[in-house]
Amino acid sequence: MPELPRYPCHRTTPLPLDGTLTHPAWEQAPWTGDFVDISGPGATTPRLRTRAKLLYDDQYLYVGGQLEEPHVWSTMTEPNTWLYEENNFEIFLDPDGDGENYYEFEINPLGTIWELSLPKPYSEGGVPVDPDNLPGLRTALHIDGTLNDPADTDTGWTVEIALPWADLAKYNTNQTPPAPGDEWRMNLMRVEWDHEVAGGEYRTGKEQDFWVWSPQYEVDMHKPSQWGVLRFE
Repeated sequence: MPELPRYPCHRTTPLPLDGTLTHPAWEQAPWTGDFVDISGPGATTPRLRTRAKLLYDDQYLYVGGQLEEPHVWSTMTEPNTWLYEENNFEIFLDPDGDGENYYEFEINPLGTIWELSLPKPYSEGGVPVDPDNLPGLRTALHIDGTLNDPADTDTGWTVEIALPWADLAKYNTNQTPPAPGDEWRMNLMRVEWDHEVAGGEYRTGKEQDFWVWSPQYEVDMHKPSQWGVLRFE
């Protein structure tokens, strides 16, 4: 297998969230590489760009996602439901890197959130803790365009997430917050569906793509051994 991607996460001062990724603090954070197909770089190149930035401070791990999208649409408004049935952005964190007791976060363009955790991967018999919400989680989202309007062409959407160390500690057998030099296992994913327009509204199609930061080499996001490395600088 190719070497796992690595991300250097820099320390910042407390970061206000507005969903735009325009606060000056984000300038010190490098972009991840553009997301690739979940099956690996040899598969189809994603037709839309997706990338992310991360920062941290004493209280939070910050994740910012940027999703190119000419048709920003979403219908799911109930929290802690199967948001992957429409377009979304997802985070997977395994703080101690043992492939067990890991956290999953999903958000759609309406700002609807699903949080759960897995004691071990589904392929190993894992049964999710669903929901498994972080009480101190903060999010903000910005749409560069018009949500749910097929009459125009959008640019995309951006999202900012602040994940509190105090709530993430239960997934980590090591110290939380992390110290400089610590490494966590992480992956990021975008689910992108094709769509139809009927009666002036978007309708979910039949095909979906899974675009990720660290490829899994099969259509299974729950392979923590193939997640990338998040290093705290």
